[in-house]
This record gives sequence, C-alpha cells and structure tokens, in this order.
Amino acid sequence: MDPYKNPFAPGAGTQPPELAGRSEILRDADVALERIKARAPARSEILVGLRGVGKTVLLNRIREMASDKGFEAVLVEARERTSLPELLIPVLRKLLLRLDSRTAFQERTKFGLRVLKSFIERFRAKIKIGDVGEIELGVEPEPGLADSGDLQNDLADVLIALAEAAASAKVPVCLLIDELQYMKEQELSALIMAIHQINQRNLPLLLVAAGLPHILGLSGKSKSYAERLFTFPSVGALPVSASNSALSIPAASREVLFTEEALQLIFQNTEGYPYFVQQWGYEAWNMAPVSPIDVDDVRAATHKAIQQLDESFFRVRFDRLTKREKDYLFAMVAVGGTQQRSGDIADRLNMKVSSIAPLRSKLIAKGMIYSPAHGDNAFTVPLFEEFLRRRLHPITPQPLLFKG
Repeated sequence: MDPYKNPFAPGAGTQPPELAGRSEILRDADVALERIKARAPARSEILVGLRGVGKTVLLNRIREMASDKGFEAVLVEARERTSLPELLIPVLRKLLLRLDSRTAFQERTKFGLRVLKSFIERFRAKIKIGDVGEIELGVEPEPGLADSGDLQNDLADVLIALAEAAASAKVPVCLLIDELQYMKEQELSALIMAIHQINQRNLPLLLVAAGLPHILGLSGKSKSYAERLFTFPSVGALPVSASNSALSIPAASREVLFTEEALQLIFQNTEGYPYFVQQWGYEAWNMAPVSPIDVDDVRAATHKAIQQLDESFFRVRFDRLTKREKDYLFAMVAVGGTQQRSGDIADRLNMKVSSIAPLRSKLIAKGMIYSPAHGDNAFTVPLFEEFLRRRLHPITPQPLLFKG
C-alpha cells in the first residue's frame, strides 16, 4: 500500500496516531493539573516503565494538556554526566521570563530572577555548558538565597521563588523531566525536597517526570516521604485490546483493515510494547499490497521490523557499552529467565559477586538493567535478550520474534 499514507509512527518519543491504553494515566494527570490550577493540593507524578513503553509520549501529551489549561509548561530531558543545575538553569530562566511577560505586577518575577542569578553564581564552577554560567538575566543576585552551596537548600530557594512568581502572575507552572534516573542521588533528593516545600506552601507548581523502574528505589532512598509526595503511575506493555486499537483505528482512518489473525500475530511478536507495535504496524502497512493486512503481510513485515530494530533501537544502546559490560549482558542471557540473580551471573563469568558489582552498577547507571528485587537483574529494554541472542547466533531465527 501507499507508504506516503502510512499512519504508523515508530520513533523515540514520536506521538502515535492512536494513544491507546493510557486513558487512566492521562485522566489522573488532568485532575492533578486542574487541582494545581485551582490552588488545591495535588501530588506530583513520576511515570515508571521500561524503554519503549511511551513515557516520553505521555510527558509530551501532558505538556500539551497543561499548556491548553493556561500553564507555563516546559519539558526537559536529564542526561548522563549533566548536573541538575546545568539541566535546570536554562529552563528556570525561560519560565521566569515567560511569567515576567504575562503579568503587569512583576515584583515577584524580578525577585525570582535575582534568586536564579544567585543560584547561577554559586554553581557556576560546576556548570559545564559554555555560556550557561554567563547567562543574561538583567538583574543582580539576591543575597542570602540560593547561594549557600548546599544544593538541597539552594534548589528549594530557586524553585520556591519560581512558584511564588507563578502565584503572583496567576499562571501555574508544570515542569516535566524525562529520564529522571540519570540524576545523582543527591540531586534527586534536592528536587524531592524542593517539591515538598512547594506543596507545603500550596504554590501552583506541578512536577511530572518519567524514569526507568529503579527510580522507585532511588526516590525512596533519597527521601522517605517521596511515596507520599508523588504518585508513581506504572507505564507497561499494552493489553491485547489496546494493542489492537493502536493498530486498527489509525488504519481504519485510511480505510484499511487488519485481519484478527494479523492483529494477534503482531501482539505475539511485540508482547504489546508500544514502540514495537508501531514498528510492526509500519512495516506491515508497507508490505501489504491491499487491504486487509493479513498474516502473510505480518510475517513478511516481521523480518523487516527486526532488522530495523536491530540497527537502531537495540544497537544504539548496545554500541555504547564496553566489552566487559557486554559480557555481563550476555551472561544474563545465558542464565535465562525474566530475572537473573547476581550470583548466577557471576558464576557464568567465573567471577565473584563482589567483583562484578561495579560492572552491574555501571549498567544500571547507563539505564541498561535494573534491580526488580535485591540481588536480581532485568533488562530495561523489552526483548533485548532476543537481540543479544541474535548477536551470538545471527543465522538462527529466534522463536519469540518469529511466531506464527
């Protein structure tokens, strides 16, 4: 069929044509936004899930919802080897300047800019981005605020100043942060404490973030009250009905159908993970000569989908690993199962558990694996073990991805 009319959108954070199976998460976010707008208490949110489940898509949708409700909303992505001040300073500047332009009573926004200037001056030496330390605000620092050098106290000062400016301007703020797991424990603790103080003051600022599953443990470890301060919606694979809707509704908008057998085979191959559902839908559309898209089209599309995933989604993560880190992952595959004990992995590598612990920590820090329970390991990327098996045995088809 015509590839120019293909409705499916595989890609990192790309909005799918049908955001199926996420209505409850979006409804809860809508309630939180409305409550913050009305200056009623609401808990901030941290979306939790594996790679490819659509966390970034949801953050973008929530950002759009917030903007439609009159919020100043900004989405930023945390990165490895990027400090929290380095990440937030440009965002906080943008928000304060936007608030400054939206109110005639600018005293609180000017105060917020002075506090931010203090924050920049204090953390200038720790900021690596060339001109962030020289960022132009047009104000002098505010003495005694955000200048102690203690990130927990100083970040709270600057975020409270932002939230007070939002209250003065009668414009609520939604700060969205993706890849939260890349924050250091001290930084995450500072962010949680700042949100706690904002909630205590009933100020109109909502944090919506997303991270890999181990962010749950990091949050609790950082601050014991995190579980009462945030909700942690789980973003997982789609159930079969939602997977089918994600395929059939966009296709029907182009007057194209899927057979029930084709939908079933795609679900078996993708296990309902949204990124993969989009990839299979995209390839099946291009392979099908006419409607309806049937099982033969899906079988032909499977080979193309796997090739595309191996060359992009999987490989981009695999290639950034060291040889020893790759050996650790191959040992996880050799152990088998959905979760692998660290002791079993160590046995496969002929090493002591204590010797491979630093390697494990590096893989967790890189977002490749997480610990679902003490001493256990699991991949953060769905179906990644099948990719690793193909790397070991490239000629042998893998049953999981060649069903039907």
